[in-house]
Amino acid sequence: MLLKACIITAYVLIIIIIGIIAMRKTRSFTDFFLGGRSIGPWMTAFTYGTAYFSAVLFIGFAGKIGWGFGYSSLWIAFGNAFLGVLAVWWLLGPRIKQMSVEYQVHTMAEYFEKRYDSRFLKLFASVSIFVFFIPYSATVFMGLSYLFRSTFGIDYTLGLIFMGGFTTLYLVMGGYKSMTMMDVAFGMIMSVGVLVLLWNVIDQADGLSNITATLSAIDPKLTGIIGPPGAWPLFCLVFLTSVAPFAMPQLVQKFYAIKDKRSIKIGMVASTFFAILVGGIAYFTGATTRFFLSPETTPNAFDNSKPIFDALMPELLTNVIPDTLSVLILLLILSASMSTLAALVLISSSSAAKDVYAGFINKNAPDKRLTLLMRLFSAFFVILSVLLAYYKPSTIVSILGVSWGAIGSVFLGPFLWGLFTRRVNRFGAISSSTIALATCLILYVRGMPSPQAGTIGMMVSLAINPIFSLLKPR
Repeated sequence: MLLKACIITAYVLIIIIIGIIAMRKTRSFTDFFLGGRSIGPWMTAFTYGTAYFSAVLFIGFAGKIGWGFGYSSLWIAFGNAFLGVLAVWWLLGPRIKQMSVEYQVHTMAEYFEKRYDSRFLKLFASVSIFVFFIPYSATVFMGLSYLFRSTFGIDYTLGLIFMGGFTTLYLVMGGYKSMTMMDVAFGMIMSVGVLVLLWNVIDQADGLSNITATLSAIDPKLTGIIGPPGAWPLFCLVFLTSVAPFAMPQLVQKFYAIKDKRSIKIGMVASTFFAILVGGIAYFTGATTRFFLSPETTPNAFDNSKPIFDALMPELLTNVIPDTLSVLILLLILSASMSTLAALVLISSSSAAKDVYAGFINKNAPDKRLTLLMRLFSAFFVILSVLLAYYKPSTIVSILGVSWGAIGSVFLGPFLWGLFTRRVNRFGAISSSTIALATCLILYVRGMPSPQAGTIGMMVSLAINPIFSLLKPR
């Protein structure tokens, strides 16, 4: 336990030192938010991958989806790698970089205003980011707090307070520069960590064939092409987590900041390989929860013999990974989560400072004031996220489904169509954002699972923009 505490302390100190170094190099809003638009391919590849995967994947999704779907949850990993990463870099990366330079924009909300000549769409997009990124960040804090509770025996609330304060300090100091400097190290830790995790899981289970036979004996569908919940729920999970990245602001931002188009080609290969490695091992490990965990052997993961989905992976990691290696797994999930939180906090604070304040309240706000506001809104956003995580309104998968579904519904149609064709117009873009978001939220409130409600909302967003643009041509 003492060794774990010392390593975590050293880890925290290193991050703080890097934040101080980056803070001294941050002289403008562009430096703070985009790293001066000069981030290289390897840094961008790691910062994209680490922003994509976090404690939400390892603690929430891998646990609940792996338990329910078994091996078929690997379809989500393949979708994430080849749609959410490879296709985004290949199809959108060069166009996004070109667009950001031509329009001279820092945020997606600014792009919407210039592309569609709509101040309403800019405001709507900004508010949506700030509101719906709060539950996303809350799920990351929830996952980390569960992990700290299982690893150190720390109370859930104390874990939340520690992670909230640490994230605030880290982000307020250095912004995007400190984030990219750390993401390379984070990515390396994650790569080594998942390989160690895979090796230990298979070793503790006495081989892959033993895992497969046991899962098949529980339910043959757990080792089939489609898991027990069925094809539609699985499709929705793949679609939600793999198509939403085509317009997720925290991922699109990476292409604003990358150095040039040549860097995109290099980063595409690295980030895709990283996604296959991390996502594939995470979901496979989640599928083994039924093999390793039971109410008799791990009572903390169950309540009246029913699984507590957000507690499955922390308990598996605690019981399967040797104590000498457990700190590496802790660093793996902590590294993934810090990068994701950094990306979410930066995008959310920019929506308030740059898009709302500088866009509607004080258009002549000086650069120093914007940078200060970014830091203040970063702290405020973390506080709201920690408060939501404290109340734990639902499982990590459900909360994330609402967040990604809502953001995807707002941005997917206007962003993708606007990026590649001039035939869509303001009426179509506004209609697709508002109607799709309303559809997603109404379906969720009426009881539809959030991944399915989010999937339908995103499909509506994609369909409405071109159709409504034809109804009212510019």
